[in-house]
Amino acid sequence: MRVQISPSILSADFANLEAELGRIANADWAHVDVMDAHFVPNLTLGLPVVEALLKVSPVPIDAHLMIEDPDRWAPGYAEAGCQSVTFHVEAARDPRALARTLRAAGARASMALKPATDFAPYEELLPDLDMVLVMTVEPGFGGQSFMADQMPKVRQVREAVRRHGGEIWVQVDGGVSADTIEQCAEAGADVFVAGSAVYGAEDAAAAVDELRTLAQAHRH
Repeated sequence: MRVQISPSILSADFANLEAELGRIANADWAHVDVMDAHFVPNLTLGLPVVEALLKVSPVPIDAHLMIEDPDRWAPGYAEAGCQSVTFHVEAARDPRALARTLRAAGARASMALKPATDFAPYEELLPDLDMVLVMTVEPGFGGQSFMADQMPKVRQVREAVRRHGGEIWVQVDGGVSADTIEQCAEAGADVFVAGSAVYGAEDAAAAVDELRTLAQAHRH
């Protein structure tokens, strides 16, 4: 299980995103939060901005779609070149078909779960997924407090992945920092989204390295 760090540009300077992406060139991914002010109460950016970021990003883009009707809109992000596309299972009409469509378009298919969403009903989707995202805050805003009560769900997902086999990553997103990443790694996460912990640091690249080191030392 390889530890991967995916800084969230939600905490970056939106007026200078190309430079902000350059600050995390040593990361594994750039996590891009797409919010539509419907599925979540915030509005961020959409496909035209993501297409522009794909042209300048030094690392692959992990698009996290917190939007209604991902069945319609998510494939466009894969077709644009996002290497990983995450949809919320709560918003998808046919998550299995959507995951297969994303894979067919060349992206890794990922399913996200809000804190109140039980994983068990969706375990059967694992053969069609490349990653499961367990939200450790309520989706919609950056800078929220980490929800440690989501660690049993992370363990549940990791155990299910082990039973099913295959290389399926387990991602956590929300409140991940040097203070919380160890318990995420111990629970079984291997992909870590960090926003303010990286972009709030004077040296974002050093923050990425520190998070990776901490997670590797405590991985499941």
